[in-house]
Amino acid sequence: MDTELDYDFTPDQWETLKALRVHATERHGLSRSIVDHLVALELAMHSDGQPHITAKGRSVLLRGSPRLLDLAA
Repeated sequence: MDTELDYDFTPDQWETLKALRVHATERHGLSRSIVDHLVALELAMHSDGQPHITAKGRSVLLRGSPRLLDLAA
């Protein structure tokens, strides 16, 4: 696996990254510290005062999907 895209996130971090995919009006209760951490990793960015997922963030989310399934089991 590409180590650049291999992140060992907590379930809350994965949920925040997933939440950034939806429109800002549909998001609920994002943790500022988790969003700031994702921004520092270039997985999210701030635009128009709102956090948004980046292309790198989408890649990480897709690569992490099998792990997310393991967490749900």
